[in-house]
Amino acid sequence: MSKSSELFARAQKVIPGGVNSPVRAFKAVGRTPIFMDHGKGARLYSTDGEEFLEYCGSWGPLIFGHCRPEIFNAVNQAAQKGMSFGTCCEAEVKLAELMTSMIPNMDQVRLTNSGTEATMTALRLIRGTTGRKKVIKFEGCYHGHADAFLVAAGSGLLTNGVSSSEGVPEEVVQDVYVLPYNDLKAVQDLCDDIGPELAGIFVEPAAGNMGLIPPVAGYLQGLRDVCDKHGSLLVFDEVITGFRFCPGTFGMYAGVSPDITCLGKIIGGGMPIGALGGKREVMENLAPLGNVYQAGTLSGNPVAVAAGTAMLTLLRDENPYPQIKELGDIYTKGITDILTEKGLNYNFQRLEGLFTLFFGEGPQHKLEDVNRCDTEIFAKWFRMMCDEGIYFSPSQYEVGFISAAHTKEDIVYTLEKAEKVLASL
Repeated sequence: MSKSSELFARAQKVIPGGVNSPVRAFKAVGRTPIFMDHGKGARLYSTDGEEFLEYCGSWGPLIFGHCRPEIFNAVNQAAQKGMSFGTCCEAEVKLAELMTSMIPNMDQVRLTNSGTEATMTALRLIRGTTGRKKVIKFEGCYHGHADAFLVAAGSGLLTNGVSSSEGVPEEVVQDVYVLPYNDLKAVQDLCDDIGPELAGIFVEPAAGNMGLIPPVAGYLQGLRDVCDKHGSLLVFDEVITGFRFCPGTFGMYAGVSPDITCLGKIIGGGMPIGALGGKREVMENLAPLGNVYQAGTLSGNPVAVAAGTAMLTLLRDENPYPQIKELGDIYTKGITDILTEKGLNYNFQRLEGLFTLFFGEGPQHKLEDVNRCDTEIFAKWFRMMCDEGIYFSPSQYEVGFISAAHTKEDIVYTLEKAEKVLASL
């Protein structure tokens, strides 16, 4: 028995399902979870001594790969001063100053402990600011596991007031309306009816929780216009996309300014963190200035913010984005050439360093399109690529990440393995 199998058997006795986040159970890919021991650069090493060239990057935050020295040293130095204070500290001010300097439409930022906390707070904030209850989100977009967001969170449920999880009362989700992603007309039509009651719209500006789904032309600006028309607030959930496409937000990249941006992952450099930020007149409704309450003992944790400051400083000063785009271009051409040569009707979608190979005909613009993909073929692809030493996110509904730690040689090697596996699927 492998060490991973032994650990999973132990874990199942003391942890529900043996995992602390459901996708790690590998149910979607039909194999025992791989327990990792350590990472370096663009590679992960399992407890069984296996080496993987990986494109998961801890689900997004590791844009410089594992154990970048500047980030590791910042964490080490901060930890030597104390792991947590539960008080104000200079380091949290430095990170907030850095973030607001890099994001022009972000006057103020409130740090949290996770992306879920950030979106949960943003929901309370837009309701408290507008005095309205109704909210629009989009089918297949994931905004964390707060009760109100567990409606059609990748489940395919289309009706408002229907939760994707047990334990969520109907009254919690009855004011959450779910529409197809990339369908601006559906938003406009609904808002003709509920506009005066609409607190705001939540959206992943480029969806990353049903595979990579880019916004169609005019979609994000259309959402901005709808909110302006009805006096509602627009929230971009950029927990995945923030600092992934440029040294700032996807909103900056796309030229659309939301009222609130939720962030996580990259801004912590691999440490747990979240944040929401936006216009001063909105953010000052948070306690202690306003009546919208939010708190967290570990918010602004000195170790996490030290990692985040080091990460954002590197992104600002080194600008790895052209390098990542170049690697993405090579990967895109290679994969599409392989699919064409072998006559495979699979679809590859990519934005800069984010990508998804959909095992179904494309393009994919919304969850309905994604749900037509063959998840059994994806599972086989995942297992076979693991056998070849390539590790992707273990779900058809997730994205892959190219990092600044990858090299052209890594991409070529991956393409060679992909060609071998695709030929045998």
